[in-house]
Amino acid sequence: MTVATQDLALVANTIRGLAIDAIEKANSGHPGLPMGMADVAAVLWTEFLRWSPQEPQWAGRDRFVLSGGHGSMLIYSLLHLAGFPVAVDDLKQFRQLHSKTPGHPEFGETIGVETTTGPLGQGFANAVGMAIAAQMEAARFQNPLLLSRVFVTVGDGDLMEGISSEAAALAGHLQLGNLVCLFDDNGITIEGHTDLATSEHIGKRFEAAGWSVQHCDGHDVDQVRKALACATAATNRPQLICCKTTIGKGSPNKANTHDVHGAPLGKDEVAATKQALGLPAQDFFVAAEAKRTFAAAAARNETQRQRWHAEMQGWEAKAPDLAKAWRAFRARSVPADLVEQLAAAAGAEPAATRALSGNVLQKAAELVPGLVSGSADLDPSTKTRLKKGGSFTAADRTGRTLHYGIREHAMGAIMNGITLHSGFLAAGSTFLVFADYMRTPIRLAALMKLPGAFVFTHDSLMVGEDGPTHQPVEHLATLRAIPNVHVFRPADGAETGAAWAHALSRHDGPVVLALTRQNLDKLPHAAGWTAREALRGGYVLVEVAGAKATLVATGAEVSLAVAAAALLAQQGVPTRVVSMPCLELFLQQDASYRQQVLGKAAVFTLEMGRPEWWCQLTGRLDRCIGQSTFGASAPAKVVAEHFGFSAKNVADRVVRAL
Repeated sequence: MTVATQDLALVANTIRGLAIDAIEKANSGHPGLPMGMADVAAVLWTEFLRWSPQEPQWAGRDRFVLSGGHGSMLIYSLLHLAGFPVAVDDLKQFRQLHSKTPGHPEFGETIGVETTTGPLGQGFANAVGMAIAAQMEAARFQNPLLLSRVFVTVGDGDLMEGISSEAAALAGHLQLGNLVCLFDDNGITIEGHTDLATSEHIGKRFEAAGWSVQHCDGHDVDQVRKALACATAATNRPQLICCKTTIGKGSPNKANTHDVHGAPLGKDEVAATKQALGLPAQDFFVAAEAKRTFAAAAARNETQRQRWHAEMQGWEAKAPDLAKAWRAFRARSVPADLVEQLAAAAGAEPAATRALSGNVLQKAAELVPGLVSGSADLDPSTKTRLKKGGSFTAADRTGRTLHYGIREHAMGAIMNGITLHSGFLAAGSTFLVFADYMRTPIRLAALMKLPGAFVFTHDSLMVGEDGPTHQPVEHLATLRAIPNVHVFRPADGAETGAAWAHALSRHDGPVVLALTRQNLDKLPHAAGWTAREALRGGYVLVEVAGAKATLVATGAEVSLAVAAAALLAQQGVPTRVVSMPCLELFLQQDASYRQQVLGKAAVFTLEMGRPEWWCQLTGRLDRCIGQSTFGASAPAKVVAEHFGFSAKNVADRVVRAL
């Protein structure tokens, strides 16, 4: 479907008008991007992109990602014109409380928004993940109808962020031919022209990474159309289209300046811009011709959607078993006894929780087909490779293990993209000390209420000889500080199974698993105890009569707490022990359960990390036994003894505090 040049110009100018009016009304926003990319977006959305307001989650749709989320009025204007539930009144509420049009696009808040974008580069890496997921899904179910295309717009800011290089390199290596990136090449950032900070040739960078690269005038719709036609015809490499644009296109006095990037045009410049664009002075004007152009595109897409469903019905009739598996995959179904099966799979022998997690993961892969896993080049240490199913490569799209390379930041955002795409749940791993490289994608997963399993091993000072650069101290506390993240630090195989069951069952946010490098002792569970108790976040491991203290511990420190409690009993200080694998889940329990677990005696906490977070249980910092300084390079047991993590020292701390 080819749209007349004058009609595309009217669509683009309508987008520009809506953007500047919404931003002016809010007295806040970024008009430069939507004004500059309006022509490119008009061609993409009316001639190439597959979308459906009747079925926004249509599995056969294309994915559109606005990586530069500050330019959100571009996607809101497009969604309005396309007939999604974004009305003019919603545009008038831009950046207002509880509106459908927040300052940056938010997944789950606005129908048609595929991912939350704003932190630059994240959306680009999300798009790489979506393209991977589409390739996986189509190959697994042997159905090319599931091979959706992914279009992502990026700006100079996205491409300056290091995550874009990480993600682009992996996309090129994997030959993701269903990925098209549109670069808003306007040469402007917040401080001024880009030559203040960079002289990089973006096209050559992407070519070196294995992408096919084209260049076009982003305001010449014929050139944009030709570039998109070429990009969508290719199937063996990801595509970059460098669209030379003018930021704030149409503004007589602010176009091609950094002034138009992130501030309203102002009343006088709005009037001048509308006059220059041939738009009427009225606010939020939508040209009837623009509506008709989008109505025609909607009709084309509706025909494609109906054809897609008819072809899917034919596929289901020919491959009923695959179709049944596909529907279960899309629903993210898990067995009712997942906890029990995974706890059993861990094994009962004392071992490092990273090894126990590796055992659990193999069983989880059998039970949860949507689970895919990978690591940042650390599987020999983190044990997250799925032994059955092979690796996802350019030659084999059915593989379930991803090799991200040493690219933690991209790994986290790509995981989010994979999970956003359909029925997959992505797991990815590295050492806990490198969690900071992934903090933004973890935060965005939590904000989007997106499931996922972020696996971090080597979780304490017990890393030993590698020293303070590799010994996490503050990381558990900072991860717990992110709202809606559940941090699970299991102490044995049963708790590890429960942690994975929670990660695979949770639908409203991510789960972090913090796992040990060192082997752990067996825990003295009471008769009748089951792993489901761990899903309450905390439980009584050792109960005693007349307790004078309760030691709450996580992970490897639980067995240390048991040993310290035995010494305290010899000193006439009966001490209970509580295992607290997930503080967030424990705090969600009712008050009576929390009181029952914590008991009436003085509460102490024990964890090899920053102690302050635990004051909410103890009420006093001197009862929080932890680590507030960097570690040291030495054998693990020497390090632990040096910093006071011995049964005797813990017992002495309790006695002194009492």
